[in-house]
Amino acid sequence: MHVLELEGVGVRVVGKALLDGIDWQVGYGDHWAVLGPNGAGKTTLLSLAGAVRHPSEGTVKVLGHPLGRVDVRELRRHIGLVASSQRLIDEELMEEEGATAHTVVLTGHTGTSVPLWDKYGDVERDRAHRLLADLGCKELAERPFRVCSQGERARIRVARALMADPAVLLLDEPFAGLDLPAREDLISAVEDLAATRPVLTTVTVTHHLEEVPATTTHAMLMRDARVLAMGAADDVLTPANLSDCFGRSLHVDRVDGRWYARAARA
Repeated sequence: MHVLELEGVGVRVVGKALLDGIDWQVGYGDHWAVLGPNGAGKTTLLSLAGAVRHPSEGTVKVLGHPLGRVDVRELRRHIGLVASSQRLIDEELMEEEGATAHTVVLTGHTGTSVPLWDKYGDVERDRAHRLLADLGCKELAERPFRVCSQGERARIRVARALMADPAVLLLDEPFAGLDLPAREDLISAVEDLAATRPVLTTVTVTHHLEEVPATTTHAMLMRDARVLAMGAADDVLTPANLSDCFGRSLHVDRVDGRWYARAARA
């Protein structure tokens, strides 16, 4: 059984194709990176993987369950989602109440935008502390969320997404708006998850090749709502494929397991 299985999938809105003819299989323990220019369909693809929307055509199976034949509310309990475009917690309320990073992570246990205190016991509180430590945020546990930096908040959101012990972690442009040190801290944290949680599957959506973690096993390149290339990361993240994907001649280098791209000068 695959974590994700898409066959002949299309998504159309008012006659416009957001996805077209997508076939994709993701195995347990895989670490995927999905790249492409704006409007390629990356976020729409992740919304299917996260059981947030249904396809217009084709079949989508998440954790073996076909969308349309399963209670998606129950299914989402096994999916960790960190999306820059989706409001998963009521950050304004958290700030008004002076909620700590630990409190924000606790809300991941109930999947709620605000804490439900009667649902959290010692086990849940200890788990929230451990997850903050795993994400390099141990010292932030009692810090008010409102004073945490953007980079710290990004790692706190990942810890929150892991609170329910999901089978798959979906990261939709998690590095957006981060400066270089914060980006590198988050990438390191994601890479560490691959070592400490060998059965956890991850899918990271990004525009930028330098944001792809070194632990990435598979990659997909998208353009104009379709898959341009996918497979083993080493086979997909080539200068030719990336140049086709982004419509510009690119040089690609790899250093310490990480990929970097730059425009080729005439």
